Amino acid sequence: MSEPIMILPSDRPGHSFSSRMALVAEVVRTGLTELWAHKLRSFLTLTLLMLGVFALVIMTSVMDGVVDKISTGFSGLSFDGTVMLTPKSPETTEEQKRFAMSPGLRAEDLSRLTAPDEKVLAFLPRAYKPTPVRVASGTERTFAIGVTPDYFSWMNRRIGLGRGLTEDDSRRHNAVAVVGSSIASKLFGGADPVGRSVKLEGQSFLIVGVLAPLQVMSEDTWLDGNGILMPLEAYLDRMDTSHRLSQVAVKLRSKKEVDEVSALLLSRAKQAHHGIEDIEVADLSAELVRAYQQFKDQIWGWQVVLQSLAATVLLVGGVGVLSVMLISFSDRRFEIGLRKALGASDKEIFIQFLLEALVLAALGATGGTLGGTLVCKALSANFPYGLVVNPMGLLIAWAVALGLALVFGLYPALKASRLSPMEAMR
Repeated sequence: MSEPIMILPSDRPGHSFSSRMALVAEVVRTGLTELWAHKLRSFLTLTLLMLGVFALVIMTSVMDGVVDKISTGFSGLSFDGTVMLTPKSPETTEEQKRFAMSPGLRAEDLSRLTAPDEKVLAFLPRAYKPTPVRVASGTERTFAIGVTPDYFSWMNRRIGLGRGLTEDDSRRHNAVAVVGSSIASKLFGGADPVGRSVKLEGQSFLIVGVLAPLQVMSEDTWLDGNGILMPLEAYLDRMDTSHRLSQVAVKLRSKKEVDEVSALLLSRAKQAHHGIEDIEVADLSAELVRAYQQFKDQIWGWQVVLQSLAATVLLVGGVGVLSVMLISFSDRRFEIGLRKALGASDKEIFIQFLLEALVLAALGATGGTLGGTLVCKALSANFPYGLVVNPMGLLIAWAVALGLALVFGLYPALKASRLSPMEAMR
């Protein structure tokens, strides 16, 4: 059924600003009435437009949040300006025979390896082994990890509860420990573990602190979050009498000195192991750069995929706008003819139909924006800097939605503007 005909001020001579605004208001009212008159058709069209805008808003905002979170995780690794000495795995039978003649990386090497050097800020030896831990509630698999007191500050391991390890703990070989947040949650639930004891292979350790939750970005952060960290001296006395070290991290004054310091460390290790080269040095700064570039490449791939999906949904929504406007044109032929007979120009009819298409797109974009904003607010707590709607993503979503409405509304608007009064009112 056609809409009631209204003689608009814009249909009369003298197109004042007020008459133009009256035209816009009438177009908006007519568009909303048309939507309400065909609820199912309008709902499907608006749903596609809403989903497209919603997808673009969420995609751009969440991607920003993911980049912030991963970047924070990478910075938390404290790999900048760091090289790592680790035992080298033999690759040939000959190397296996030669490496067997070396005691490997051991605590006894530290006096030679960690000799002061002006290019080095800190040496951070570390040893660990998997072990069961016994508490009153039962047994859990964990890792005993021996570190020095300055390991926490240099490797960005913040203390969430209690205190960290001290030089006095190291000097006295105290049986104290700082537990990772993940293992603390498994062993003690929500209770405060500080002041309680745990047993590792029959050895009792007093818990003096709990690490703050770590963002797992490497094997080391995962081990620390799920491990029990103790003074290296206590670890070597009670947990591993072979005195083997897993690694020695070396913090440099300048990244430019990586090659020179690496050569120095390999020379020292070779001397300690009677000429056997069973130690290797990794530049963690370079590995961090490569890993971050791989992450950015993966993010770009995901952005292309998600943008393509959102664009496809919006395109289908644009086709829906075309369908709605063509049906509206068919239903309102008599109205168009009568308005032309009363003096409306082709341009006014053309603009009216384009404005109705834009109203349809704006309603869909508004719904998608509101939905995306609510989802961003709900997910905000999961990101280090919160999650806000990306202004550029929102602008692009609205521009695409309105642009598609203009493109797909062009044909119905042209048909309506070129319709003659006689043909329309037959």
